[in-house]
Amino acid sequence: RCKSLSVSFWNSYWMLPSDVCGVNCFWEAAFRYDYMKTHPSEKMHLAVVACGERLEETVTMLRSAVIFSIKPLQFHIFAEDQLHESFKDILDDLPYEGKVNYTLYPITFPTESAAEWKKLFKPCASQRLFLPLILKDVDSLLYVDTDILFLRPVDDIWSFLGKFNSTQIAAMAPEHEEPRIGWYNRFARHPYYGVTGINSGVMLMNMTRIRRKYFRNDMTSVRLQWGEILMPLLKKYKLNITWGDQDLLNIMFFHNPESLYVFPCQWNYRPDHCIYGSNCKEAEEEGIFILHGNRGVYHDDKQPTFRAVYEAIKNYSFGDDLVHSLLQPLELELRKTMHTYCGKVYKVFIKQLTKSVRDLYGRRSKGR
Repeated sequence: RCKSLSVSFWNSYWMLPSDVCGVNCFWEAAFRYDYMKTHPSEKMHLAVVACGERLEETVTMLRSAVIFSIKPLQFHIFAEDQLHESFKDILDDLPYEGKVNYTLYPITFPTESAAEWKKLFKPCASQRLFLPLILKDVDSLLYVDTDILFLRPVDDIWSFLGKFNSTQIAAMAPEHEEPRIGWYNRFARHPYYGVTGINSGVMLMNMTRIRRKYFRNDMTSVRLQWGEILMPLLKKYKLNITWGDQDLLNIMFFHNPESLYVFPCQWNYRPDHCIYGSNCKEAEEEGIFILHGNRGVYHDDKQPTFRAVYEAIKNYSFGDDLVHSLLQPLELELRKTMHTYCGKVYKVFIKQLTKSVRDLYGRRSKGR
């Protein structure tokens, strides 16, 4: 499906602003492309849980994963029954046969406590806690919330699995970089990981290790496995938790800190990273890798910078020229948001995205 690129396109393409990408971009992309060809791997598994009005948002997230990723993707979509047919109609039209497969699952919780889990925080949110127990044949998995957008290949966050040491079973980003605006360190009434807690909107899991591990806890001197610890934790802390299953994960990793790999904030960039002033230094230097539009910012006018990225990816037509159909219109929209705190640093929203487009066309050119 690779299309040849005209000379005029390449001329305009390489004239994109130099500050959005280092001079080694092309060669880094070529190296990664060669590495993927000579180190074949099984497909990457990505899971999401969608309920209520989250169909469009989930599909936009899946589209962002498809655009740039290199290795094949297996989507595990947990959704309410009434959404299944819509997901099937949309995903069957994705023009990437062989690169993407998907499986739809119903929302399911342990029978004896289903009602309690379903009403925890938002409807269906706690489904992710049970993924290691449901997807028993999946070794590793990237779970993301529906309001995630990938601005670089899924392959790159997937590669963190190879950086886990022998005790690490999962990877997440901090909830905050700046303790003065942190939620957990100021308000939590339960244990939490590290200085400011962790955010579970992007969670990379070695599920084989999760299923095998025995967790320390503050309920019993006996270590408990994943399937044994969830309900006792909920019973003990349900009156003290605000953010539902994320709080339970914070409690678990507070007691088992050696089990967590922490990745930098540009892998889970949220409005909190710019609405109080820019406080994700890694994103300032390298751009945003994964955008997390929590607080509903893709769908209101409170953070137009986030909404602009979401609308650009949602409206992009597969096969169109990414520079003229995605990057250039998006930058024009981002410039209109410079009156907002996040808009003042709008370049971090397009910096990595531009590099990802260059890398993609570099791979296509090399593969012709």
